[in-house]
Amino acid sequence: MAKGELAPRERWSEMALKYRDTYAKVPRRGFIQKTFGLSYCLDAWRADGFDVPDGELNAFFQFDPWGKVSLGELGWVEAELYPRFPVVVLEDRGETELVQDFAGRGVLYFKGRRNGFMPEYVTHPVTDRASWEKNVKWRLDYQNDDRLAALAKQRDWVEAETHDGKMVTQCIIGGYMYLRSMIGPEPLPYLFYDDPKLIHDCMATWLDLADKVTAYYQEALTFDELFIAEDICYKNGPLISPDMIREFLFPYYRQLIHNIRARQLDPKRTLYIHLDTDGDCRSVLELYRDEVGVTVFSPFEVASGCDVVAIGKRYPEMILQGGFDKRILAAGKDAIDREVDRIFPVMYERGGYIPTSDHGVPAEVNWRDYVHYRKRCLEFI
Repeated sequence: MAKGELAPRERWSEMALKYRDTYAKVPRRGFIQKTFGLSYCLDAWRADGFDVPDGELNAFFQFDPWGKVSLGELGWVEAELYPRFPVVVLEDRGETELVQDFAGRGVLYFKGRRNGFMPEYVTHPVTDRASWEKNVKWRLDYQNDDRLAALAKQRDWVEAETHDGKMVTQCIIGGYMYLRSMIGPEPLPYLFYDDPKLIHDCMATWLDLADKVTAYYQEALTFDELFIAEDICYKNGPLISPDMIREFLFPYYRQLIHNIRARQLDPKRTLYIHLDTDGDCRSVLELYRDEVGVTVFSPFEVASGCDVVAIGKRYPEMILQGGFDKRILAAGKDAIDREVDRIFPVMYERGGYIPTSDHGVPAEVNWRDYVHYRKRCLEFI
């Protein structure tokens, strides 16, 4: 089999078949059984008698093995910096401490507790062009020995894992999330107006690194999916205007996607573009679909007005993941049953749907109710 070539269908594993059929929107294909964010609730569950070790969670809840493998080294919530910033305490504030994190942000933590709550970001490493060039830009250079070693390890591992037809997903931090992590959510909108050349330089650097990393991977692999971790929406819609999205993000997305498509070793392979954003994404679905080619979206937060049944009917071409209200998981078995009966039969007939909670499972969810939810999910396999 030539490099980057898809194995014959008869050699695909059952999970590779399941993933590829789901992305092809095959109706009545059994749901992929996966979770989203159990780490949020495990401490509370274990305090309530849940005694399943971490290594046995997948078997206990009957989550499917992966039918796709993911390439990293292009960031997630933060940019992929080499080297990372040193983690140091900047200031002692009594019960709290200000800490420089690995992404160069000043974060306020409770002493002795740095996880399990929403962090408070006090400072960010980029405030102007001088700080961008001094603090961050050089950390995004492709030619870094540690980065190159990590890329080689990633490529070798994924290449070895794709003999049975698994999908290959390239994960990347989206432009908005990338800018926000460096500049901060409040200063960023001002910089779009005050220093657009700086924003474009940041995005050109994003593109340069992404293009070189994906080109390296594509010497041996064909991508099935580009997963963009964007988080560009909140409760009431997008955090920046459609015009800003078009001006500052889309030119770089389009160029990267064009380059990836041109380099595919197997040019017949469909490249799915997947956008992940919290909040109410309804007003940007068509924007990203029409101007960038996104047809896979997640996770559809219900509290922000997203309804996967309605969205699935309006956009039959889209592949949807998520959309099960985390608050309903906390509301007991009867509420869970009503929501399962409302969503799952319709989406099972439609195809192209992967059920998960619409965000991490909160600690308020009783683990016995989550077991009940999982039993209902298993009715659709």
